[in-house]
Amino acid sequence: MNWQQLLSAKRFGMEKYHDDKHHDRTDFQRDYDRLIFSSPFRRLQNKTQVFPLPGSVFVHNRLTHSIEVSSVGRSLGVIIGKELRKRYPDSKADFEEISSIVAAGCLAHDLGNPPFGHSGETAITSFFSEGKGKNLEQMVREEGGRWEDFTNFEGNANSIRLLIHQFNGRRPGGFVMTYSMLASIAKYPYSSLVANGKGKFGFFQSEENDFKKIADELGMHCINKSPLQYSRHPLVYLVEAADDICYKIMDIEDAHKLGLLSTEQTISLFLNFFSDERQQKMRYTMQMVTDINEQIAYLRSSVIGLLVDECSAVFIRNEDLILQGKFEGALIKHISEVPNKANREATEISYKKIYKTKDVVDIELAGHRIIGFLLDTFISAIQTPKAAYSKLILSRVPEQFNVNDGSTYEKILSVLDFVSGMTDVYALDLYRKITGMSLPTV
Repeated sequence: MNWQQLLSAKRFGMEKYHDDKHHDRTDFQRDYDRLIFSSPFRRLQNKTQVFPLPGSVFVHNRLTHSIEVSSVGRSLGVIIGKELRKRYPDSKADFEEISSIVAAGCLAHDLGNPPFGHSGETAITSFFSEGKGKNLEQMVREEGGRWEDFTNFEGNANSIRLLIHQFNGRRPGGFVMTYSMLASIAKYPYSSLVANGKGKFGFFQSEENDFKKIADELGMHCINKSPLQYSRHPLVYLVEAADDICYKIMDIEDAHKLGLLSTEQTISLFLNFFSDERQQKMRYTMQMVTDINEQIAYLRSSVIGLLVDECSAVFIRNEDLILQGKFEGALIKHISEVPNKANREATEISYKKIYKTKDVVDIELAGHRIIGFLLDTFISAIQTPKAAYSKLILSRVPEQFNVNDGSTYEKILSVLDFVSGMTDVYALDLYRKITGMSLPTV
């Protein structure tokens, strides 16, 4: 792969209007702005990240997480852009725009995630693999649909669909984003047929030809044509690194605020990322303030800064392997020994003390029940659309989702578009209304 081809400002759906002129506000910056002002991005404020949405303590939701990931991604992009310009001073590639591409990719990386955190993905997968949706497999396959898209449902693939699919009443190309930005969020650039039951893939059957068009235009290395599989676009590693850096570190800070981790334990987890000499200097700096939360915030910001430098160094050191499509694993897995060990310890503590707490598990249980019920209700309705109850149910689906036409595969995808786009609150409210637990005021 080569950088000049990989960094393309061509817009999906508006290819015939593309030109190579440089504007004051670049196409990559427009990607970022377009996402900021979009409805799917705004809805992230009411989608669970890890902990239940705000009570007396405000913790991260999908929106604040995405903004922070974007900030870290921009920093990674600035460093990488400068280093690549030094390495290739005469290249015509827009290295200076890497920061904008990655920042926009980070904003979009969670757009396709359903309500109730990762449990939402599990609930959808379970509905088709072991729940009531299982009886649709034969019909979907007989009509030529890819059943694995449902039994491996993946928020990443859903993000790609959300950004490029032409929903009813919308323009061709969906959000009409740049090719490079779209490729930067394809964490798993292959079809669900390659997933092997692991639940990771990058595009639905409905978007496969579109993704192929993007990947081929950018010169991404094609590993296999059937089932379709590509090597990652290099900037995926930076979007992934920004996400890896943020979610765990910020979850630890949230856990401290919620009292799940003690102050001593939190300080220790953060300081362990540094050498003994650096730790002494940091302890001295911490003593300048007495506010515990401010001390934790200082340590958190220091860890993020360290990991940005570490991941940037790994990327530059392995640039050749990345361009060849031969680099394996996430950047954060290859950082130096001291922070690597601390990161593994933080991961272990997070699973024990954070991700398995009662409140988090309760959200997963509720999400599983609510999403399973909504899928059953709406998918049953598209199977019997002329029934009186089905007509009532389908009247609740916005017109942009085409649940009435197409193959069974396409109708199910439209239901998934509707359900996965819901906020936690909307999904719960609709669940209560359909079950009769909540009624309009009479």
